[in-house]
Amino acid sequence: MMFLRGLTCIALAAQAAALSIGGRHMTVERGSDGLQDIVTYDEHSLMVHGERVYVFSGEFHPYRLPVPDLWLDVFQKVKALGFNAVSFYVHWALLEGEPGTYSADGIFAFEPFFDAAKEAGIYLIARPGPYINAEVTGGGFPGWIQRLKGQLRTRAPDFLEATDNYMAHIGKAIAKAQITNGGPVILAQPENEYTGASGQVTGGFPDPEFFAYVQKQLRDAGVVVPLISNDASPKGLFAPGKTTNGTAEANVDIYAHDGYPLGFDCAHPYTWPSGALPTNWHATHEDQSPATLYSIMEFQGGSFDPWGGLGFAQCSVLLNMEFERVFYKNNFASGATLLNIYMIYGGTNWGNLGHAGGYTSYDYGSSIDENRQINREKYSELKLEANFLKVSPAFLTASVGKGVTGSYSDSSTIFTTPILGNGSATNFYVVRHSDFQKTTSATYKMNLKTSHGTLSLPQLDGSLTLSGRDSKWHATDYDLGGTNLLYSTAEIFTWKKFDKKTVLVVYGGPGEQHELAIVTDSTAKQVEGSGVTAKSAKGTVILNWKTSTTRQVVQVGDVLVYILDRNTAYNYWVPDFARTDEWGTYTSNVGKRSSVIVEAGYLVRSVSIKGNVLNIDGDLNATVPIKVIGAPANTKELRFNNDKLDFTTDSVTGELSSTLKYASPKLSVPDLSKLDWKYLDNLPEIQTSYDDSAWTAASHTTSNNPYTLQTPTSLFSSDYGYHTGVLVYRGHFVAKGDESTFKITTQGGSASGSSVWLNSTYIGSWAGIDAATAHSASYTLPNLSAGKSYVFTVVVDNNGLDENWVVGPDEMKHPRGILNYSLNGRAQSDITWKLTGNLGGESYIDKARGPLNEGGLYAERQGFTQPNPPNEKWVAGNPETGIDKAGIAFYQTSFDLDLPENYDIALSFKFGNTTINNVVADYRAQLWVNGYQFGKYANNIGPQSEFPVPQGILNYHGENWLAIELWAQQSSGAHLTDFTLQAGTPIRTSMNAPKMAPVPSYKHRKDAY
Repeated sequence: MMFLRGLTCIALAAQAAALSIGGRHMTVERGSDGLQDIVTYDEHSLMVHGERVYVFSGEFHPYRLPVPDLWLDVFQKVKALGFNAVSFYVHWALLEGEPGTYSADGIFAFEPFFDAAKEAGIYLIARPGPYINAEVTGGGFPGWIQRLKGQLRTRAPDFLEATDNYMAHIGKAIAKAQITNGGPVILAQPENEYTGASGQVTGGFPDPEFFAYVQKQLRDAGVVVPLISNDASPKGLFAPGKTTNGTAEANVDIYAHDGYPLGFDCAHPYTWPSGALPTNWHATHEDQSPATLYSIMEFQGGSFDPWGGLGFAQCSVLLNMEFERVFYKNNFASGATLLNIYMIYGGTNWGNLGHAGGYTSYDYGSSIDENRQINREKYSELKLEANFLKVSPAFLTASVGKGVTGSYSDSSTIFTTPILGNGSATNFYVVRHSDFQKTTSATYKMNLKTSHGTLSLPQLDGSLTLSGRDSKWHATDYDLGGTNLLYSTAEIFTWKKFDKKTVLVVYGGPGEQHELAIVTDSTAKQVEGSGVTAKSAKGTVILNWKTSTTRQVVQVGDVLVYILDRNTAYNYWVPDFARTDEWGTYTSNVGKRSSVIVEAGYLVRSVSIKGNVLNIDGDLNATVPIKVIGAPANTKELRFNNDKLDFTTDSVTGELSSTLKYASPKLSVPDLSKLDWKYLDNLPEIQTSYDDSAWTAASHTTSNNPYTLQTPTSLFSSDYGYHTGVLVYRGHFVAKGDESTFKITTQGGSASGSSVWLNSTYIGSWAGIDAATAHSASYTLPNLSAGKSYVFTVVVDNNGLDENWVVGPDEMKHPRGILNYSLNGRAQSDITWKLTGNLGGESYIDKARGPLNEGGLYAERQGFTQPNPPNEKWVAGNPETGIDKAGIAFYQTSFDLDLPENYDIALSFKFGNTTINNVVADYRAQLWVNGYQFGKYANNIGPQSEFPVPQGILNYHGENWLAIELWAQQSSGAHLTDFTLQAGTPIRTSMNAPKMAPVPSYKHRKDAY
């Protein structure tokens, strides 16, 4: 058991109740250590306002969608799934780019995020780190952390001190947004996946002192909601009641762990590795943290994809709806009552915020794609599962039984896990193939105990079918608000009690035989469709059918049973009405009517009632029927997005029916090749007249970086405050005349590249490959003149800082820039180096777009990537013509958009692959839209060639400024091919058009060089 600490919990402890659970005697008690009484919990579930809730959550990072007005759209799509929560990371590097200066304004402000969650009725789980991993640069650590001498993620005093300012500020913001203050935050997570270590660790590992320090930072900031952990795997670290290195001081309130059973191999999207299904998690939880609800803080909702990978489309296949059916239901069969899907919406690694292992897109193959669209079947499957749990409170206190092959079924290939009622008559059974990889179907019958005895199901006709890579719920003695559903082999989508009738919606896979029975003295009458066999026997009505694409509706007394095939069920939604009590927009099954059931196609966002008018807000991508089940009896007017609908009312079911009409609008997007492009040399540094006197001198003779210096002075960019984007170095020397070879080792992370010039002469490039993070090259020099001054210009692409998942090696400190160099016949000290990155370094210029957006290329330092640059004297030049020699070109243009109102239209910039002499060209390009860097394209590496840019960064009703930085890494130059702006299917939407993110225009930078 976890002991309640503090005197304020006395009243809660007095409410403790003894229960016998699965053979164990447990005591139910707790209230977040007595700090508050709104969010409480026991070994079964979380409770909000005293009501048990299944916490079904999805991960969504606001920093990966830098248009605050679009956050509500994502929240509403998560809520429409039947979810009630979102978990979010905070990217420290975006908020404290300059040490000691915390800035969370504009697109980085959290108040709009909290407000949008509250409006949608979504609880939040705050995960501020300070370490987050999350495939972001440095794992969330700002680059200046590289300069610390102490070990990261340890009790090292300089590291702890470095986190204090950030944690105090973000902790205060989270505290203000807690449910105790009327906000949406119900849980908070200190640190992140503090699970793995290697080598010598300051303070040892795991270190209770360090872990307690991070928790205290949150508590000191005013966070009073329960603290939850996320062990990277179920190791039980800092679980309540456990001791770590002899102490329990650092234990969290709720222990949780993560799980990614299929790993991240999107190259083989149809392969499920043997042994991947975790079958011991329930037993492990009972051993590690029996006093807390079983919580999985991150479970696989997709996969990241590396440079050179096969793309997120394949990730969405690997982690598709079949994966959800088998692996998510396995989590339910393990007793999990808090499940957070990572990711539910991935977004975009715009502006260099990603780590070196990944490219610009962070689509993740998740249920909601990078363009915020919900066209993947996995979104719909997830909706079926979440809605079932939303209306099945008996699951929250049930006990997980022993899973077996056979026994409950007559098949030796079917594995069944019983989840048995604990204080409830309801039992659940999760069935799957014993070989979870199986791709062929199996037939079976179930032998289940019910309140009417042990029954062989189906009783009337046929056998049940389990398709390949499938798993199902079966339920017995399931309470439909006072009516006993004796059993159902069909899966339950939802049920609702409306006035004088109860509606049950069940579904099955294509062609499956199913059966259910209702305890009643009434008889059955099929009121829609045909083909359902009904039989009354011993106080029950049994319904048996074979699933078809035609909807079936059967009336049994005051119960209406809607029988659907799975694909039809995908079009059903259960939106909640907002309430006037403490629940507001949040989901609750307590009290009055909470929702209606709507069939409506693409998306239903919300419902509302005003007088006798029922309005449904949603989105359309096709003309579809709309049916409303459970509309209030006094409904006189039906509206969709406030448009009045003509409707009919079914005399038996009371269902309202109409048609939602969709018309695809005409779209006009510009032909990018025909725009008025301007050109500017983006590498003036190689001109003989270039003056680098304002550059930063690489003068540090020592470095705190654990990577041993191999050069007279440090050439690690973070030692000088440059942490992001392209880096440029200038090495001055006076020739003796016999120098012939220059060797250099550069490091910029996975898929990075570099190029070298001697004065204005191109020496060579490393074009980069997906796997290499660093490269050593040897370049032959032209004849040099004795006594003449020369300059090496070295350009290094920095694809982001490494993460720091394993404690000890300090991988986040892996330097960027030049690691080593030699000039034959000369001492290293004969070359004097200067360097630059983004203008101002940590004192970055563009506060609106943040500390990571700009790098060190000339146009970026000048601010020319922003709207309205001083281009009057620039020459004409088109990126599809490109340049005919190695170099870096800057192309800039503008265009207007005037897209139709009330449509959500996905726009993406697409690069065609360029070949020169039938060989893939070596070049990389950066895409800038209204001053935001929204794409890093590597022609020779891939895989990304299409770069979505959301409305709010793009102005859909006005002028837009577009720029391309083209870096040719071969002597023959480079050009873009088929560079286009493409529009997706317009979605007719009720979403309000987002306001523009801050788009400050060009302003002369007096210190720019």
